[in-house]
Amino acid sequence: MPDLLVVLGSATPPGRLHALATAGIAAASRPATLLDLAQVRVGPPDGRALAARSDDTANVIERIAASPGVVFVTPVYRGSFTGTLKNLLDLVPVEALRMKPVGILAMGASQHHYLGADRHLRDVLAFFGAVVAPVSVYVDSSSFADGVPDSRAIAEVVSLLAQIGALADSLASVPAGPVPLAAGRA
Repeated sequence: MPDLLVVLGSATPPGRLHALATAGIAAASRPATLLDLAQVRVGPPDGRALAARSDDTANVIERIAASPGVVFVTPVYRGSFTGTLKNLLDLVPVEALRMKPVGILAMGASQHHYLGADRHLRDVLAFFGAVVAPVSVYVDSSSFADGVPDSRAIAEVVSLLAQIGALADSLASVPAGPVPLAAGRA
């Protein structure tokens, strides 16, 4: 059973979201691995083929495509998800996420921002025809004490990973269906 992939879409050094993702992965019953975009080099979507790039882009996209399910993790930036994550998603081919179960974990400064990243990521993931979990995980500063996530936040990440794993198992034999509308017109 291949690992689920947790993609942390932040360009900053490991912080609270990294700690939460790591703790959730460690407590989960299904194997998952963390891909922290701050620790890899993904170039801009400039039209070059993946094979022509000298950075980590091809490997990152291959890991997404090979995973049975993905959880995208993002801090809320300007009411949405990060540019780092958007840059990656601009490079991912439709086939890599089509009919793939995906979850969303976002963190903002307060509870007032909980829909920003969720809504925008769902719109982008619809382009791919991804199967987005109906409920996202949202945490704020109150979910951490001295940078350490609390047990409730960790439990929610574990629950999200379990849901994505179960979706991956149940969708493994489901035909892909029609090409997503946006992708079919490209």
